[in-house]
Amino acid sequence: MARVARDTGVACQAIGERVDGINVRQIVREGDIVLLAVDNHRTRALVDRHVASLDNATLISGGNDETDGNVQLVRRRDGWSVDGHLVEIHPEIGEAADEEQAEPGCQILAAERPQLLVTNVMVASAMLNALWQVVEQGSVPYSEVFLDVIQNVARPRRWFRMRPGEQ
Repeated sequence: MARVARDTGVACQAIGERVDGINVRQIVREGDIVLLAVDNHRTRALVDRHVASLDNATLISGGNDETDGNVQLVRRRDGWSVDGHLVEIHPEIGEAADEEQAEPGCQILAAERPQLLVTNVMVASAMLNALWQVVEQGSVPYSEVFLDVIQNVARPRRWFRMRPGEQ
């Protein structure tokens, strides 16, 4: 996971510690832009729930499975969720939140399946594309990007929410 600071330019701070229910409040703070690239749904759900409790934050979460991947954005602005949350868009993330991780992590899988390197690079690039737009433009016109390394395509999708009274 990385936290992005915008005080003078753009600086990314890598977070090397394991995120849990106690330290998530210190790691992900009000106004943060978070790049989340973890190998388990449990951590994704934890960070997603915490972002939902903040007034202003941006979560850019990336993941992959063999030769496809996705990047989701969760934006909170003035206490409003601009996009659906990870657990709403992908229920499997919420369902895994209470389970222990039983599957091997990315480091083990990458040694067994070299194509994950290509998929990881594509996901990382899409995450950085989203970060650049958030930093430079303030937002992006999509909520999620689906990636396929076999077809070499990236398809955006919108999950925007409307405030009551908006059309």
